[in-house]
Amino acid sequence: MKFGKEFSSQMVPEWENAYVHYDYLKTLLKDIQRFKQRTRPPASPGGLKRNLTLYRAFSGLTQWQRHNPVSPSSASDIESQTILVNSVSKNGGHSYETTFRMSADEGGEYELVYFRRLDDEFNKVDKFYKSKVQELLKEAATLNTQMDALIAFRIKVENPPASFFDLTVEMTRLASDIAASTAELSISTPAGARASRRQAHMVVIEETGESSHRQSDESSDDKDKIKEKNKMKKKVHEEQKKPVEVKAPRPRPRPAPLEILEKVKINNTKETPRSTIKTVLGVPHQTEIKFNRENLRKVEDQLKQAFVEFYQKLRLLKSYCFLNTLAFSKIMKKYDKITLRNASNSYMKMVDNSYLGSSEEVFKLMERVEATFIKHFSNSNRSKGMNILRPKAKGERHGTTFSTGFFAGCTAALIIALIFIIRTHDILHKQGQKQYMDNMFPLYSLFAYIVLHMLMYAANIYYWRRFRVNYSFIFGFKQGTELGYRQVLLVGFGISVLALLTVIGNLDMEIDPLSKDYDGLTEYLPLILVLVLLVALLFPFNIFYRSSRFFFLVCLFHCIAAPLYKVTLPDFFLADQFTSQVQALRNLEFYICYYGWGDVRHRTNYCSKSTVFNTFNFIVAVIPYMCRFLQCLRRLFEEKDPMHGYNGIKYFLTIVAVCMRTALNLDGGKGWEVLAWTFSVLAAIFGTYWDLVFDWGLLNRHSKNRWLRDKLLVSKKSVYFIAMLLNVLLRFAWIQTVVKFDFDFMHRNTLIAIVACLEIIRRGIWNFFRLENEHLNNVGKYRAFKSVPLPFNYDEDEDRDL
Repeated sequence: MKFGKEFSSQMVPEWENAYVHYDYLKTLLKDIQRFKQRTRPPASPGGLKRNLTLYRAFSGLTQWQRHNPVSPSSASDIESQTILVNSVSKNGGHSYETTFRMSADEGGEYELVYFRRLDDEFNKVDKFYKSKVQELLKEAATLNTQMDALIAFRIKVENPPASFFDLTVEMTRLASDIAASTAELSISTPAGARASRRQAHMVVIEETGESSHRQSDESSDDKDKIKEKNKMKKKVHEEQKKPVEVKAPRPRPRPAPLEILEKVKINNTKETPRSTIKTVLGVPHQTEIKFNRENLRKVEDQLKQAFVEFYQKLRLLKSYCFLNTLAFSKIMKKYDKITLRNASNSYMKMVDNSYLGSSEEVFKLMERVEATFIKHFSNSNRSKGMNILRPKAKGERHGTTFSTGFFAGCTAALIIALIFIIRTHDILHKQGQKQYMDNMFPLYSLFAYIVLHMLMYAANIYYWRRFRVNYSFIFGFKQGTELGYRQVLLVGFGISVLALLTVIGNLDMEIDPLSKDYDGLTEYLPLILVLVLLVALLFPFNIFYRSSRFFFLVCLFHCIAAPLYKVTLPDFFLADQFTSQVQALRNLEFYICYYGWGDVRHRTNYCSKSTVFNTFNFIVAVIPYMCRFLQCLRRLFEEKDPMHGYNGIKYFLTIVAVCMRTALNLDGGKGWEVLAWTFSVLAAIFGTYWDLVFDWGLLNRHSKNRWLRDKLLVSKKSVYFIAMLLNVLLRFAWIQTVVKFDFDFMHRNTLIAIVACLEIIRRGIWNFFRLENEHLNNVGKYRAFKSVPLPFNYDEDEDRDL
């Protein structure tokens, strides 16, 4: 794999704009190369065809003994004649400018433009890296205080002997040592040692080929080899030039371990309906610390998760530093090769001496975090602790791929078999056909809705990964537990195989002439399958993707109790999915009515004549929209953003429209028809505009991509216009419920199922562009990390008064 593709594949997606624009710099070098080729004199056709070097004396084993060797001082003078890199002060900060001394040469203006753009890219990278390091140093100081409080909490709970207090000495230095490391490193670390460290890391990436840097750079063997090389090279540099040691300022005295508990309070990080009600009523929360083992376990879990997330930030920032340094090295080597100059050494010296190349804060902080985590959270078990800090990427298993293909083939075969059975037995023209469609078809169409939604979600995951949408971070999945599209397809095709088998087993239109009823076992097959799926969803053991099932159930509970929980993206995203599954929810209602009060053996039901059933037809249809409406109100109350109020109006109009259409289907009066048309049109127009403008971020007249966004992940703009057109058309699929199209060749339930499937397809299209817009918003704000709530709230007012 070429470096450009390797470079782009290893970027942190949310920091894409902060990386060096490697492809753009390559285009500038191509301009220089094309100019060189145009102006280069053509080679003479005559003469020797064999290369002249083949006739020179062999000296490959004695290259170091050439006459007139170039001394290091003269070599540096030659290099300085090409470029000169200086550090200048601009707007209160430092930046680097390259002076190109060969601009008078033919084509020098091309190279001058190249170095100007190169400086802009480097200053951008250096500034971003420095800002992120400063943020992490502040977070390290906060974690240090949290660890002091945790150790004091352990002392109070466990009441250990006095020797235990010695364990806290190391943690009290976590932030103070790091805070003083910048001044110490900038003076005491030789530039050559820093350059050797960078070169050692570059060798690791180049030798691993297509393997990911984040995995290869973390291998223990390579790390040990790099440390040994660095130690050897540092010794050589220390002998040549001893650095001037400057002691870091002594940190101010820190409070004793138990004294810190007087300045901390427990944060109420776990939100419950009870805590929400207390907040609304103004009841003060209990912030006093209760020293018991249960609270100690909760605090340890929260702080453990905070350390894991903090370590992931350090790893990403380390990868950012390394990749950009390697990119500058690669692009300068290309420059030397094209222009036949030797400017890369001078420029890379500047890179090594800059903050990007010389700062050691991230590397030292990673070592300190590793030591702290292993000692305090994994009982000094290094392998266990590092497995938690560095979770291995979940590889694709061949068994999953095989099983997915197997079930997909079984699904196709069963569908073909079902078609042949219907055609052979001429089931569509038998007397029991209408009875079957009225009673059994709504039961089995439920599985069709579920499988179709899962197939659309699998397609979403595939394209999110293809266009590098960080859906795992956006949804907040635990690292290594998110499902890939193969796993989702496996579950979807597995459900489809079970459903098709029950359909074929239940596709018996012959009634017993004696008892005038159907076989009892086959009539209960749909109910049995629904119960099996519910048991699999609620199965407590660690099989069948337990982490994903638990995540789904938590989000589902948050949707049901919408106003009592803080609304996060997974919660309202799932609620939006259920707004496209209204017909599936009605089918579940039909399950209860049919198997609870229907005559199963004779395939008859009295649901349509039941007042309770018709009442729940209204309730079930508006539950998903009501959840979204309450979520919008909760966000409006918390964030004070009027856009959430407008979004709530959209769902309120939809609730009214759904109720009017349901009433029209039950009553059929002219007044209900007028109301259904009015509110349905308003809801459809409002919803379509909201989808395109706010959820997708499109229809921007002033964008450089007219009527689209400034930045698009899909290169073909026609895809967006086709998606907008489909969204408008599918938004108005409700018209069939008002106009009541009747086709002789199609049962009414079949038409309802088709319209429901079209709505699921619309939702699948909406999912991709909705998350694309969310991803671009995160990219614009460089949000690449989850915010983990900390267990303690430290009061620094007393320290400020001292």
